[in-house]
Amino acid sequence: MLLSLTVFLAVILAALLHASWNALVKGGRDKHLAMAAVVIGQAIFAVPVLLVVPAPNPASYPLMAAGVVLHLGYQLFLLASYRTGDLTQVYPLARGSAPLIVAAVSVVVLGVPLEPLQLGAVALIGLGIISMALVRRGAGQRNRHAAALALTTGCFIASYSLVDGMGARQAGTALGFYGWMTIANALIFAVLAALRWPAMLRRVPTEGRRLLFIGGGASYAAYALVLWAFTQAPIALVTALRETSIIFALLIGVFILREKLDLAKVVATMMTLAGVVMLRMAKQSS
Repeated sequence: MLLSLTVFLAVILAALLHASWNALVKGGRDKHLAMAAVVIGQAIFAVPVLLVVPAPNPASYPLMAAGVVLHLGYQLFLLASYRTGDLTQVYPLARGSAPLIVAAVSVVVLGVPLEPLQLGAVALIGLGIISMALVRRGAGQRNRHAAALALTTGCFIASYSLVDGMGARQAGTALGFYGWMTIANALIFAVLAALRWPAMLRRVPTEGRRLLFIGGGASYAAYALVLWAFTQAPIALVTALRETSIIFALLIGVFILREKLDLAKVVATMMTLAGVVMLRMAKQSS
């Protein structure tokens, strides 16, 4: 499968949307409320789409169930990461570790053939982003706790990327697969929130209305584009390209959230951009 210009641009758009909703969660005063609104908002957008797309092949149900669990783990660990670290540290670490894991599993376990230039591009994107582990807090100390949480989040991202990519292909409909998975994920998240933060959940329709529609819509559209791309190109390449959202996250973090820009962040961004250029130039054959 080829990484065509259409797929390339779709994934770049998904990266922008993904960085945007993450910034909304990180910038919110109540991060539990923000995450709940985004997760539930995804389901609101999924329902009308399911009325016009085919139902997924029942053979994909086990992968769908696994995806629900992995997305839930990702959301909970991402939430914990944002409570302790900056967007410009947590986001790059979480997203940057994922393409390296996905590429390794794709090549070694699944036997997906990638050209040397493609592998080099994936590695450069991942290493450029994961170098954010070097970022220090304002006091000059490394935020190891936030880094550990972000790396764990990255493991969940890599896992659900592989599972969802295979599931969407097996389902025969990326939007149908994603829609049912999104609704199940939102229901389980809402139940957990009702048990853990009941007062917060009741505030979602009022205080969280903006995030419910803007954040939820951006999140739904971002991953819908990515899942479609998974059915059109190698999962490892799509995952690596998607994580260029770090560039958008860095710009949002610095210019909107007023987080500090330092040399490590600039170098990481340049490495990521170089990897994107290499990935686009690479011979696509898989």
